[in-house]
Amino acid sequence: MQKIFQYTVIAATAIAMASCSAKSSSSELQNEKQQLAELKKQQQKINQQISDLEKKIAQQDTGFANTEKAKLVVLSTVTPQTFIHYINLQGRVDAVNIAYVAPKGAGGVVKALYVKKGDKIHKGQLLLQLDDAIAKQSLNAAQQNIATVQTQLDFAKTLYQKQKNLWDQNIGTEVQLITAKNNVANLESQLAALQKQLDITKQQLEYTKVYADIDGVADDVNVRVGELFTGFSGTSPQIKIVNTSNLKVTTQVPENYLGKVVVGSPVKITLPDINKTIDANISVIGNLIDANNRSFFAEAKLPSGKEYYPNQVAVVAIQDYKANNAITAPINTIQNDENGKYVLVAVKEGGRLVAKKRPVKIGMMNSDNVEILSGLQPGDQIITDGYQSLYDGQLITTQL
Repeated sequence: MQKIFQYTVIAATAIAMASCSAKSSSSELQNEKQQLAELKKQQQKINQQISDLEKKIAQQDTGFANTEKAKLVVLSTVTPQTFIHYINLQGRVDAVNIAYVAPKGAGGVVKALYVKKGDKIHKGQLLLQLDDAIAKQSLNAAQQNIATVQTQLDFAKTLYQKQKNLWDQNIGTEVQLITAKNNVANLESQLAALQKQLDITKQQLEYTKVYADIDGVADDVNVRVGELFTGFSGTSPQIKIVNTSNLKVTTQVPENYLGKVVVGSPVKITLPDINKTIDANISVIGNLIDANNRSFFAEAKLPSGKEYYPNQVAVVAIQDYKANNAITAPINTIQNDENGKYVLVAVKEGGRLVAKKRPVKIGMMNSDNVEILSGLQPGDQIITDGYQSLYDGQLITTQL
């Protein structure tokens, strides 16, 4: 009788397939899917009818049960375990320290260039020399002015001292003494102002030398001798230094994960180009939602390594859910019928091992397993292989 029903299902499937036209279209494909779903429902009903009839026959004919052939399956015992869910996002490697080189003054024409793209740079290294002719002229003029005023001051001090000596001898007038003293004070004030101007001029001359602020590599050098250097040409930096010893991975996280992704969240960073995965933690979370893509940025620091490069593509898996002592099942064992989701488990009935449908309520899913919120208990035996085409109550075995 079981064979008759199986032949009926096979014949119905063959008729449905034969009726399909050779022409392929979206409507025909949809019809075929509906036919397949309907046939599967019929198969489930037929399998259940087979199971019910076999039980009835076995009650009346004890020899019949012994002739039924058990289907070979593989079982897995349900054991509580830690269940982790990750969200997978695209990211990229970026440098923590990036310096856009700019002059400390107004800039100027490049007189000498001491760096090229790709060079290793040390903090404090001279990168370029700007035209310093005007600054040197200003320095020479300031030094000459100081020398002139210093001479005048020395002469004024001598006159004052002589006038004071005469005054001490009651020779001369008080006006002469005060005038000599004021001349000294005025010249001292002029000398102090000129000294400050000299310091400013020296600083301006020093600003014609442009130094590196950080260690790193010259990532961009977009300036040549004779060109004007101000730090940027339009919106592009003229010289950019990247510190490759301190790198991070950045990504954009959809806003619906706010509160689930936080500073300290574990993250797995995969760099497909070098086939390497690094365990890290989220170190920074953005405080602003991007109005265009409704996401916020997150970043995690990378350990030191010569194989990491800025702008390298990264796949970022951020842990957003963790359940300890969770009941799980392989994701491929979850099946559906008109009543919802279920798994097939192995149970003993009358000394025989049979397959039984167990309705389940599922939670989060990862790439391998699904969290079972209800329907399974520790110790249950899930049929993980050979469950295809099994029906409720079918005889099974784990041995060849």
